Amino acid sequence: MIDIEDKRQCCGCNACVQCCPKRCITMQEDTEGFLYPVVDECICVDCGLCERVCPVLNQSSEREPLEVYAAFNKNEEIRMQSSSGGIFTALAEQVIKEGGVVFGARFNEDWEVVHDYVETIEGLSVFRGSKYVQSRIGNTFSQTEQFLKQGRKVLFSGTPCQIAGLKLYLRKEYENLLTMDFICHGVPSSGVWRQYLNELIARLGNSRNSVYPHSESIILNSIRNISRIEFRNKRLGWKKYCFALTLSVTDECGSKNTVLLSEPHNENIFMKGFLANLYLRPSCYACPSKCLKSGSDITIGDYWGIQNVKPEIDDDKGICCTIVNTSKGIFYVSKMNVNKIISSYKEVFQGNTALIKSALLSAKRDEFYRHYPEKFVQFVSRATRLPIKIRCKVWIYNLLMHLKLVK
Repeated sequence: MIDIEDKRQCCGCNACVQCCPKRCITMQEDTEGFLYPVVDECICVDCGLCERVCPVLNQSSEREPLEVYAAFNKNEEIRMQSSSGGIFTALAEQVIKEGGVVFGARFNEDWEVVHDYVETIEGLSVFRGSKYVQSRIGNTFSQTEQFLKQGRKVLFSGTPCQIAGLKLYLRKEYENLLTMDFICHGVPSSGVWRQYLNELIARLGNSRNSVYPHSESIILNSIRNISRIEFRNKRLGWKKYCFALTLSVTDECGSKNTVLLSEPHNENIFMKGFLANLYLRPSCYACPSKCLKSGSDITIGDYWGIQNVKPEIDDDKGICCTIVNTSKGIFYVSKMNVNKIISSYKEVFQGNTALIKSALLSAKRDEFYRHYPEKFVQFVSRATRLPIKIRCKVWIYNLLMHLKLVK
């Protein structure tokens, strides 16, 4: 029976909930905003199946990739809508054209991140772009199993621990299953994300748009005013990505308008706290799925540092490192109609240490949650403020970048 005594021992993959024959396990949110399994001991028969599908208790061996590429989608529009190079979309389109189903993470109407599936190329747009919140898996593992048993091809994309959970849940290999994970920094709290959006809406009554000046007051009632969220808007380029929200708002005269609110990622409060590891899931500080242990066929991510190893293809529109881990992955990548050049695991690792290293536990995490949620914005601002010497170095570097004296 699953019994979470140390929260670092649960990654929230939901495999235990979906495999339980008695349906006696539910996911409940804790005070930090993360979901954990809770067992109804009155119904549990102690069969042990929940423990056998846990990716923390049943970790696989570390792997070395078979092939590595720097790649990007030939479709410029899809590439710009994607966080890096649009490789997920290229692979997903291929699977759908073969009559398959694609699973991924999307926003729901309350701007929570949930896992879902689509069966059309048009439907893939909801999966494009990074979503820096832990997705709610729901019953997508059991849905995947149903499609596989029907003979449908399935592409399942998710975090490494979600892929590991899916593999253990299925308990056998399926030739018609293709799995894709990504280089994961860690998953932030859904509760903190919800708090951030509510505070943002609450204080935006007289906000001035940072992209299109908007001097009139705007009326916001709830997060339902949000029509689009982009964690990785490329308005300023791929490397200097922005956090952007599109709002459908009503002004003082009753007229409806669309307003874009945009901030560089290093100025956005939620992103600053995320990148400072203030509110990652406890298991992310001891991730069970690093070093390609998830069992995925393909691993993708931003090819950070591409300007140093493959400068000839760096146009600041997004390059994806495509790490191929299985022969099945090789087969599908070989069929993708994308621009790609051969790279190496060593080259990718130089700018992506999260491939093998877990996030560092922030010394300020406990203090953050002691104040949360009352002083969220104030604490994150204070906790992520850089020392004056580092701020000066960053200012000088940005100036040199602007003058194109450094890359």
